[in-house]
Amino acid sequence: MSDAQHSGFLWAYHVSAKGKAVSVSPDQLNATVPEDGYLWVHLQSDTPDSADLMQRLALPQPVADALLALETRPRALSMMEGALIYLRAVNKNPDADPEDMVSLRLWLKGNLLVTARRKDRRLLSVAAIREQFDTQQAPACPRALLIDLVGNIADRIHDTVDEMDDVLVECETRDALNKADRQTLASLRRQAATMRRFLAPQRDALEALQRLPGILSQEQAYELREQSDRVTRYVEDLDLARERAIVLQDELRNRIADQQGVRMYVLSMVTAIFLPLSFLTGVFGMNVGGLPGTDSQDAFTVLMGCMGVLAVFMLIAMLWKRWL
Repeated sequence: MSDAQHSGFLWAYHVSAKGKAVSVSPDQLNATVPEDGYLWVHLQSDTPDSADLMQRLALPQPVADALLALETRPRALSMMEGALIYLRAVNKNPDADPEDMVSLRLWLKGNLLVTARRKDRRLLSVAAIREQFDTQQAPACPRALLIDLVGNIADRIHDTVDEMDDVLVECETRDALNKADRQTLASLRRQAATMRRFLAPQRDALEALQRLPGILSQEQAYELREQSDRVTRYVEDLDLARERAIVLQDELRNRIADQQGVRMYVLSMVTAIFLPLSFLTGVFGMNVGGLPGTDSQDAFTVLMGCMGVLAVFMLIAMLWKRWL
């Protein structure tokens, strides 16, 4: 069967004990799990032939079902004398939202590492590792490959957190925020909350992986602990970013409320000035007998002069009271 017929097969490499990486076709999977060196297989988990490819690798059925699961949450557990790991990585694909984090499933046992992801969920962190294999710079063992994958994922998370911090710094140093900034801050809060939702359990998953018996050497466990500490810092940075966004949103709302208050205050003062004038015009506009000045040609001039004096008097009184 050709590679094109294996839609779930993405790539596979056999790394010899001397560190030479050789690309492996899907038809060779059932014969290339090496006794020396190791085999890395990367699959797409939501295709009809994914289960068949996993059977070729002689994966136990519980492990295959776990790799094929539709919904995953970061965790690490011991299973069938190996380690099953679920991780989440930032989606850096074109036109993708960074908070739409991609699930990466891993199975590690002996000299075999199987990684799987879903359709259209390509990971740049995994692609970068593949470039190392193509240039004959493959990690020495599958456990080192696992740690490199975790490190690459953490690097992309670091870049995303830095981008969020840059946006917040720009908003904090700006003289005035506008409506577009409100949308930016709301999007940033949503992104921080979504990323934290997966990074917090991912930190716990990496810590659990360190404690799994017989999986990592002491040196490898120390390297993984460093990556776990990085994820912890990113979780804390996301919490801080969310708080900073909340503060900026509150400040923006306060500024808008202050502007509206000033406008309403000015309108209230103008209304207060014209209220007695409106009363006078209402009184003298009544069509009833006995109104003073109806027979005098100077009555209108006198009334307008009195109204002007009254308006000036009220304006001076408001300025004296510091209402304006």
